Amino acid sequence: MRSIRSRRVVTPHGTGPATIVIEGGRIAHVGAWADGADEDVGELVIMPGIVDTHVHLNEPGRTEWEGFATATRAAAAGGTTTLVDMPLNSIPATTTREALAAKRAAATGQCAVDVGFWGGVVPGNAGELAGMVADGVRGFKCFLVESGVDEFGWVGERELTPAMQILAGLAVPLLVHAEVAGPIDRAAPELVGLDPRLYSTYLASRPPAAEEEAIALVTRLCRATGARTHIVHHSAASALDQLRRARAEGLPLTVETCPHYLRFAAETIPDGATAWKCAPPIRDRANREALWAALAEGVIDLVASDHSPCSPALKQPEAGDFLAAWGGIAGLQLALSVVWTEAHRRGHSLDDLVRWMCAGPARLAGLTGDKGALVAGASADLCIFDDRAEQVIGPAMIRHRHSITPYAGARLRGRVHATYLRGRRIFDGTDVDDRAGQLV
Repeated sequence: MRSIRSRRVVTPHGTGPATIVIEGGRIAHVGAWADGADEDVGELVIMPGIVDTHVHLNEPGRTEWEGFATATRAAAAGGTTTLVDMPLNSIPATTTREALAAKRAAATGQCAVDVGFWGGVVPGNAGELAGMVADGVRGFKCFLVESGVDEFGWVGERELTPAMQILAGLAVPLLVHAEVAGPIDRAAPELVGLDPRLYSTYLASRPPAAEEEAIALVTRLCRATGARTHIVHHSAASALDQLRRARAEGLPLTVETCPHYLRFAAETIPDGATAWKCAPPIRDRANREALWAALAEGVIDLVASDHSPCSPALKQPEAGDFLAAWGGIAGLQLALSVVWTEAHRRGHSLDDLVRWMCAGPARLAGLTGDKGALVAGASADLCIFDDRAEQVIGPAMIRHRHSITPYAGARLRGRVHATYLRGRRIFDGTDVDDRAGQLV
């Protein structure tokens, strides 16, 4: 048994002085600060380890983009103790029981933090869904538009309706990339002759209507099937009223947004800066502030990184062609500091941060009670966070497989002092213990 205390511990009851007692890798008790402790971190924040439910680890098959070893080390350095891996960009994609077994085999012995898995809903795999849940997937991801990789096909209403009926019976969530092709296809002729190095050209290629129409479809199917439905990486503020109405109706529909949508604005993205390309795109300042308001209101439930790196050449840094470059932002290690920088600037609290990045993602992945909160009985997954420190992001500090990120050079508020997984220190501010993770 051991204990750690701080004047600022973030629990479900608020932030204040407390001592956390750890036994057998779990929190035995959260008691008074005056009880004393083996370790006293003073005014540093003790918060739950971040739970990131939207990470593309890409292994096996595209480990040159990212892999279990590199991504989980980066996660530990960023205060994240649990990841859930997205089913695409690996080869094979996680759309069958056999592919899930290959994914789990690839991960075994490589993980610095705990890793869970989402499966995929693709055309023709409805018969695999129940077996994948039995084998441990925490839910399923689908695309309503081309995913960008041949191994992961998109689904329309015809395939989605029976899949959602199955998932409702299995009591696991469906995660939806909520863009549809119609508005994107209609925008294409307007791009002819525009400079592909301009971010405005790419922004015009993915209009808000693609998200609006997708959310209308998903809401209707959620209502019809009763399936738990989650909108990933929401970007378009113009669709927020649809989401408000769905929530008011009591539909089992939840929403996430991402650090890049909360920090960046289209007006400031430089020409040719393809590190900023993602789908849906980063939109304008007013859109960004509307996302913040929706987070505060509870219309958006959580924040996840959507860490989606690739080999540097696929970003086409020399050509700077936004239309041809791979879309995906690398930011797993930095997500906590990015969100805290922007949240603090807008007057939000550490309690808000934990709700968005710990408790909400744990709930989505079915991990409540074990992850995402400092409560008795939970895993002793802790992030010791210096919320007042500042850091400038340089390539040498990035632990992802590749250092290409739009956060390069950024001055961020908040630095991870240490990370604990099941009471074991896996990051001490410099080094990562890279074999402590388990598959969950």
